[in-house]
Amino acid sequence: MREILHIQGGQCGNQIGAKFWEVVCAEHGIDATGRYQGDLDLQLERINVYYNEASCGRFVPRAVLMDLEPGTMDSIRSGPVGQIFRPDNFVFGQSGAGNNWAKGHYTEGAELIDSVLDVVRKEAENCDCLQGFQVCHSLGGGTGSGMGTLLISKIREEYPDRMMLTFSVFPSPKVSDTVVEPYNATLSVHQLVENADECMVLDNEALYDICFRTLKLTTPSCKSYPDLCFLFCQDYRLEFDVLDLFGDLNHLISATMSGVTCCLRFPGQLNSDLRKLAVNLIPFPRLHFFMVGFAPLTSRGSQQYRALTVPELTQQMWDAKNMMCAADPRHGRYLTASAMFRGKMSTKEVDEQMLNVQNKNSSYFVEWIPNNVKSTVCDIPPTGLKMASTFIGNSTSIQEMFRRVSEQFTAMFKRKAFLHWYTGEGMDEM
Repeated sequence: MREILHIQGGQCGNQIGAKFWEVVCAEHGIDATGRYQGDLDLQLERINVYYNEASCGRFVPRAVLMDLEPGTMDSIRSGPVGQIFRPDNFVFGQSGAGNNWAKGHYTEGAELIDSVLDVVRKEAENCDCLQGFQVCHSLGGGTGSGMGTLLISKIREEYPDRMMLTFSVFPSPKVSDTVVEPYNATLSVHQLVENADECMVLDNEALYDICFRTLKLTTPSCKSYPDLCFLFCQDYRLEFDVLDLFGDLNHLISATMSGVTCCLRFPGQLNSDLRKLAVNLIPFPRLHFFMVGFAPLTSRGSQQYRALTVPELTQQMWDAKNMMCAADPRHGRYLTASAMFRGKMSTKEVDEQMLNVQNKNSSYFVEWIPNNVKSTVCDIPPTGLKMASTFIGNSTSIQEMFRRVSEQFTAMFKRKAFLHWYTGEGMDEM
């Protein structure tokens, strides 16, 4: 029934993916060994969207984990959810991609890609009606960007009619992890424009800002302060020890990822799926890069002063400070948007709020697509919250991300800096 196959590649993709599975396991009542420990029939009703039930009653994630070096895989295996994955679904090389897109796409990655495709094929054959693929990766490194886009194009060849959704971490504007990020990102975006159906744009700096400004965390990492694992509300405690550096950042992304597919997994009044989302959000095929947000996000101190209501969620989810990528929606206009609410609420109230947003801010919506906000209501809220909402917007201001990468690319490319690393792997200069 409408299964989604999850693929994570590279260090960034694997760390986000591991956190995502912690969140989904908590929602469906699955413990660290893959056994069901919940008490709600609803948790099991459509659990097969993300899980495959093994003969012994264990639930195994429909996940493929790939990397060109074993390090991240080892830490996932020893991490909180490491035991639930199928051991054959870990596919890794030994050499690493060395932050080089060409290594990931043409040399090292190309050697490993067939074994990844075999695992993908096996998982796809296990599905009754595969809805599509979701891929977590970053665009700044070598594996997630180079090999990730190679895998996306191969999957596109083999499953042309299935949805391809990516969660792509773009290079941040001020904070750079890698000098050659602009090259890797430019080469990847070209692939994503052609081969992905929906691309959720994320970046570390915007996530850091949310942690600093909105959640008031002094150090957005759970390593130094275990009590900061507490993110969304008072009674929300993770059952897992969070150890990776991007604990909070990845938690923000996971909350959004689970919000996008909650309608497939739980009953609701207004349903949505990957294809409905695409049909409502993408006016022209190449314009499929979305900004995402999540609400409620409040700091521990201000929690008791805020009520969780539909207007409150609406106000926060449309707030520019809530966007998980470094583009300001006030600098452009929304072509389309989607608001996915979770929890007990009336659809009438949701529709009124959405209409209200459009009427009050009509200058920020293009006039040639009337009623361009799709709303969705799912009855089951995330763990520990009464209600929550996920926002996906298709805004023209996303060009800020591309323009920034393009400027950095041009600055280096016109001096032919670092090019020999790429031409050495067999790429040609245009």
